[in-house]
Amino acid sequence: MTTLTFETTPRLLCETGGIRHLGRLCAELGARRVLLVTDPGLVKAGLLAGAEASLAEAGLACVRFSEVEADPPEASVEAAVAMARGEAIDAVVGLGGGSSMDTAKLVALLCGTDQRLADIYGIGLARGPRLPLIQVPTTAGTGSEVTPISIVTTPTQEKKGVVSPLLYPDIALLDAGLTLGLPPAVTAATGIDAMVHAIEAYTSRHKKNPISDALALKGLALLAANIDRVIADGGDIEARSAMLLGSCLAGMAFANAPVAAVHALAYPLGGHFHVPHGLSNALVLAPVLAYNRPEAEALYAELAAVVCPQQAGSGGSGAACDAFIAAMTAMVRRMPFAQTLREVGIGEDALPLLATDAMKIERLLVNNPRAMTYDAALDIYRSIL
Repeated sequence: MTTLTFETTPRLLCETGGIRHLGRLCAELGARRVLLVTDPGLVKAGLLAGAEASLAEAGLACVRFSEVEADPPEASVEAAVAMARGEAIDAVVGLGGGSSMDTAKLVALLCGTDQRLADIYGIGLARGPRLPLIQVPTTAGTGSEVTPISIVTTPTQEKKGVVSPLLYPDIALLDAGLTLGLPPAVTAATGIDAMVHAIEAYTSRHKKNPISDALALKGLALLAANIDRVIADGGDIEARSAMLLGSCLAGMAFANAPVAAVHALAYPLGGHFHVPHGLSNALVLAPVLAYNRPEAEALYAELAAVVCPQQAGSGGSGAACDAFIAAMTAMVRRMPFAQTLREVGIGEDALPLLATDAMKIERLLVNNPRAMTYDAALDIYRSIL
């Protein structure tokens, strides 16, 4: 038997309209005063109404922290923690994209102990207890509702992670109705992000395992089959549901078989230039796949079976691998978002900085199928300039 450890969020509720259960779920966890962690865009879009109504119906007090920033900086996380402590919060709900859910994880953790954020960056340095935590994703992308990771932007613009099983929430609530208002560009970027999670989990050099493999394959199949549908019709609730579940399954996969060079090269784009995480991954995906081909041919060929099955059935693993890379490249290129670094305000003079910072993210680079070098990273950035 393969030796492995697999962990995930212990309870998952997947139901369109399921936000109406939020108050009951919080009460079941013993909550009385709930901090709802979200961002200004969701407030403006009116997406908090269902959550707040459910909490009120359950007789729970709700305090709103709605100032989450993209790629959350330390100061934003610490402001949320200060609010939670000042309001005597006893449970936390993260409602939003990855930034809101990552912030919520850290609020629940830091309010349960006297730890400082700066002291728990890294793997396994956090300690409990933490407050009860429920995560409600509003994008089909990060999978943060089922991962033990929270990414923070430091004052020096580095991306640092807190990695601990304590960051798994008690409950993940997947309500596809909350994703209906996502504009096409955000839908596309977060969808590609989720596909990267599945791809990198399946090809990870460390901790790759049969359970993560199965989740990655099913997640990638759902995402690949539905991303064009949700771009064409944002109101397609069936496709939205499939994307949200696919993102969750991919999240479960990479939480146990960690991501690699796509993420490592994406992080400096967000840290220095505030490029959204999903878009950052999308920008570097195709050239990283091409770079990895010599070492990942067999695995990419297996992924071709769920991304482009018509092209994957003949010609051997080399042909199937090429079909997979071509299909993913074409998919990215037809998405309604920026396709080059210059389009997001990044010029050639920044490339050495990006490559230098990417090489610092060794915790991810060690998982890549092919060893990444500074020169290779520089070439990859140059190819998408």
